[in-house]
Amino acid sequence: MGSQDTGSDQVGTSLLRQIPAVDELLGRETLRQLESRVGHRLLVEATRKVLQSLRGRIARGELSSVSIEILEQEIVATTQVEAGFSLQPVINASGVILHTNLGRAPLAREAVEHLAETASQYSNLEYDLERGERGKRDQHTDRLFGQLLGAERTLIVNNNAAAVFLALNTLAEGGEVIVSRGELIEIGGSFRIPDICAKSGALLREVGTTNRTRMGDYAAAINERTRVLMRVHPSNFRMVGFTERPELGELLKLAKERNLLLLEDLGSGCLLDFSPLGIRDEPPAGLSVKAGVDVVTFSGDKMLGGPQAGILTGKRDPLERIRKNPLFRALRVDKLTISALEATVALYLKEDLRSIPALRMMSMTREEVAARAQPLAEKLGEIKGFSVALEDGESVVGGGSTPGHSLPTILLAVTHAGLSAQDLEARLRRNSPPIISRIERGRLLLDLRTVFPEQEDLVFCAFERMTEMMNSEL
Repeated sequence: MGSQDTGSDQVGTSLLRQIPAVDELLGRETLRQLESRVGHRLLVEATRKVLQSLRGRIARGELSSVSIEILEQEIVATTQVEAGFSLQPVINASGVILHTNLGRAPLAREAVEHLAETASQYSNLEYDLERGERGKRDQHTDRLFGQLLGAERTLIVNNNAAAVFLALNTLAEGGEVIVSRGELIEIGGSFRIPDICAKSGALLREVGTTNRTRMGDYAAAINERTRVLMRVHPSNFRMVGFTERPELGELLKLAKERNLLLLEDLGSGCLLDFSPLGIRDEPPAGLSVKAGVDVVTFSGDKMLGGPQAGILTGKRDPLERIRKNPLFRALRVDKLTISALEATVALYLKEDLRSIPALRMMSMTREEVAARAQPLAEKLGEIKGFSVALEDGESVVGGGSTPGHSLPTILLAVTHAGLSAQDLEARLRRNSPPIISRIERGRLLLDLRTVFPEQEDLVFCAFERMTEMMNSEL
């Protein structure tokens, strides 16, 4: 036993001596070329990481030889990973349009172009070109939302949680805000209405029950400390059965009679009537503004189809009070968000809604998805080992919007003779670019509703590459 250990130690020592020095490796032509692209420091760190891993494998007896060529390949691969961006584009084949984990709404081409133009040059972010003096950054979106929604004033902050917080902090700090128990919602990421209310400095007064709240509940709760009536749209869940909720007009009347402000959080940022698509429970923000709600809040990167933002819109007086809050500066957005949001809203005004990717995906019919799925299914089916079937399925809007509602679609159900659905999903996820799919009933499913047409060839190439890699592993 001792002689075997000695022999292993001798082999390990011999292999360790074969490991080239860092400078020797960096002098090789391939790595010199790589250094010119990524820089000396990053290449050295990657090389040392590979050599450290190599020594560990030798110590564990996992290697019988040291190959300079393989070392070089590992250094190149490691360097490329280290040099790459952590945040990277992915292909969304999941069928979830506003996929929170995948960045929600993709931006329209016009928004990206305006963003790039604004980002790469100086801009009149806070400069009044007419007067030749300092201006306000919110003037750019204020005008457009006024035209689109008929709002007297609009402010933009970094997300909808910030919008709700800022409104409550400004309008109800030290006082009470009345909310129905059935509307004390929680959105993903621990955005809970009671917590936001507490942090704002306002005292939450719950009224009604979980499933039924009447006008009398609101009226009975009003006292000398009441500042705001708050209505929250349940954008991420649905309550059915024995339920009751006052109409918006009733709350508006009560707020006016008692000299209170009405704040409505719509969450999803729906600006259109989606009932033709079967989506009937997402009230357009413009209806609330025109009805006379004092402050309406919603997200920019959900059903609106723009960048992450929180929009506060409505009447001038409460919005001006909110803008004067010192916290507004801490929560305001930068020129990139403003430029992308401005370009997105401009598309609404031009009624060019098909140019907004999220809206285009929502409005796609089952037949339109099928027309794209059929040829891709035929091509994938020709790759050795793969079987592809088309079947009816469902897409969802996602992002906490339209819960319980789905859009009819056609799915590509992919199976492989030697790989499980989990193996296929993992290999696609590690592809470059990564492809995000889903698994149901032991099959890999692809929904082209959320795949851009120009990405279809990349999906096909990923499966071809998968076959080549499997052949090389044999």
